[in-house]
Amino acid sequence: MAEIIQRDGTWVFDGDALRLTPGRDRNVSLLRRTLGELVVPLGALAGVSFEQGKKAGRLRLRLRDGADPLLHASGGRLTEPNDPYQLLVESDRYGVAEYFVDEVRNALLLDEVPSDPVDGYLLPGPSVPLSVSAGDGTASFDGEQVRLEWNWKTEDAKAAAGARTLAVGDLVAVEWQPAVGLENGHLRFEVRGAATKAPPKYDPNSVELWGFKKDPLMALIAAAVQARLPHPSAAPLPDPESRPLRKLAPAGGQREDDHDALLRRLRELGELHRTGVLTDEEFQLAKQAILGRM
Repeated sequence: MAEIIQRDGTWVFDGDALRLTPGRDRNVSLLRRTLGELVVPLGALAGVSFEQGKKAGRLRLRLRDGADPLLHASGGRLTEPNDPYQLLVESDRYGVAEYFVDEVRNALLLDEVPSDPVDGYLLPGPSVPLSVSAGDGTASFDGEQVRLEWNWKTEDAKAAAGARTLAVGDLVAVEWQPAVGLENGHLRFEVRGAATKAPPKYDPNSVELWGFKKDPLMALIAAAVQARLPHPSAAPLPDPESRPLRKLAPAGGQREDDHDALLRRLRELGELHRTGVLTDEEFQLAKQAILGRM
């Protein structure tokens, strides 16, 4: 086991996973304190490094693409103080940090952990329920629904629509963008069938952010929602209006002339229709084609 304890936090590696606990120092960011302890399985890691500085160094973990919904939702835009995968190391603990890196790297080699992207989240995302007030509104998430409520600073045109409740099943994507310079940030939810190009200031599915202390906490809302959406590497569902009608083609090019085979094919079509693979129109056309051969 390898362990490093700093005011910035404590990292422990037991050979199978890393346990990252934020410190209690007043300089530890609000996001990291709210996120709490993280358990990162070894298989989620792509690498680890340690960078020395004159007064302090920094341990960094690099996760495999697609392993963490927080990193996906934030798009790599979390600043160093808010990044839970970095640890500030005091100069008198450089040797401990280097030992920690060696232990993790050796485990990655022994377990032959690949560094390529993954096709499913390996971390669960922030715990829910979550509620954050920042910018022109409050975003709350209970694991099934997002609720957006507005404050006195909200643009009248957006506030007039009242509070919004969005079911996870109706969401296509979520995006968190911090305020940078003179550009405001946002937490935006893309709702199926309700795409908008309106700026966050006027978009009823967005919270506009102005660069204040609690803005990064909106990234936790985004990550908790992202963890419950389809993984980004998953194949997108085809557009029912654009996909061509499926043609019935017996496996191996053989003819399904016998009655039992046609009945089996009808049952298969019924299951495909029930699960949404076939549209009503496709199902009816395919069924009629088989009935015509019976």
